[in-house]
Amino acid sequence: MKNKITKNWGLKIASFLCAAGLWLVVTNINDPVVSFRVSDVPVTIRNAGLITDKGQVYEVLDGTDMIDVVTISAPRSVIDALDKSNVVAVADVNDLTSVDTIPIKLSINKYNDKLDTIKGNIDSVKLSIEEKKTRSLPLRPSTIGEVRDGYMIGNVKTDQNLIRISGPQSAVSQVSKAQAEVDISGFGSNIDTDADIRLYDEEGKEIKAANIEKSISKVRVNVEILQVKEVPLMCTVTGMAAEGHQFTGEIGYTRNTIQIAGRSQTLEHVNVIEIPEGVVDITGAEENVTVPVDLHDYLPEDVILADKEFNGQIEVTAHVEQETQRSVRVPVNNIVFTGLPEEYEAVITEPENECSIMLVGLASNLETVTAADVTAVIDLESWMEDEGMTEVIEGSYWIPVKTIIANDTVRQRDDTEVRVHIIAKN
Repeated sequence: MKNKITKNWGLKIASFLCAAGLWLVVTNINDPVVSFRVSDVPVTIRNAGLITDKGQVYEVLDGTDMIDVVTISAPRSVIDALDKSNVVAVADVNDLTSVDTIPIKLSINKYNDKLDTIKGNIDSVKLSIEEKKTRSLPLRPSTIGEVRDGYMIGNVKTDQNLIRISGPQSAVSQVSKAQAEVDISGFGSNIDTDADIRLYDEEGKEIKAANIEKSISKVRVNVEILQVKEVPLMCTVTGMAAEGHQFTGEIGYTRNTIQIAGRSQTLEHVNVIEIPEGVVDITGAEENVTVPVDLHDYLPEDVILADKEFNGQIEVTAHVEQETQRSVRVPVNNIVFTGLPEEYEAVITEPENECSIMLVGLASNLETVTAADVTAVIDLESWMEDEGMTEVIEGSYWIPVKTIIANDTVRQRDDTEVRVHIIAKN
């Protein structure tokens, strides 16, 4: 029996090899090894905490966390059971090299032991590793576009005024400011909306780095839209100019009108900006008085200046001129007597025809005054009080003539006296 088993070893080995070869031939004919290609296979980075726990951040370079093409060789029966979801690509930070690359390990999540080969067009993930930096920035609102004609922007506010950003030191250091922009084009009423927060460098270019994290990405912004209205200025001058001088009534402003802004309901009742009494005082002035005025002090509540380039500072000038004098001749027959008892009559004996009355005022006002504008009056009652007389006594007296002038900017300089003869009626 033993001899039968061990006899003809060479023949038996040859028979085995022939059988094995025949099996391989049959297998390759029925289940041949073929190739299968999949595209865009993402690479999972494991144990990233080994970097971040050191206070560092990483960025994948050149898109190397995505394999463009993976080629798999395996028996057709295996390939037919696979799709892209079965391909696994892993880069473990434990395998990080000195040049900041991580080898990619490819496999499939089933029939992995039956693979012939699996290979991607890239074999490692490239990283940029930096120290992590965190900064806090003031968050400022901004607007783009133009509001409707006749309106302007008032206060612009955000419900938060600070943002914290973090990321690679090189990227975070480029950030100069954080803004929340709102488009106001064509608006004529207040805006309340959520706005995206954008980051900018010193030159005003937007930074869109995906590796910078923001503590908030949106913020609520309120934009106040105000109506604009143009109104005049008005000033009340107080005080009396020096003797021999007079306020002309003319007031000069470095700008006669200003543009103001506010709510429509508020501006409806504002038609002038008044500079109150006491601000421009000409007491004792012998020449024009110019006073600096800050219009902010006299704006109604909830009203602002609409011109951003105007600081509200103006000068108000009250014009003061020296008085001149001019005489007007009034016919004595036009002089009116008052306070004369009915049982007496009075006659002007001197001058015989006309009484000269000296007037004082501004030259421009005196030029227009004629005798017809002057009412001459002899008030006997007042004269008697001044003279201490309790009753009329017949006789001839020099009595002052008082005048009433239609132009109240002109006055009588001195009393003019006429001789009056008083007699009792028969």
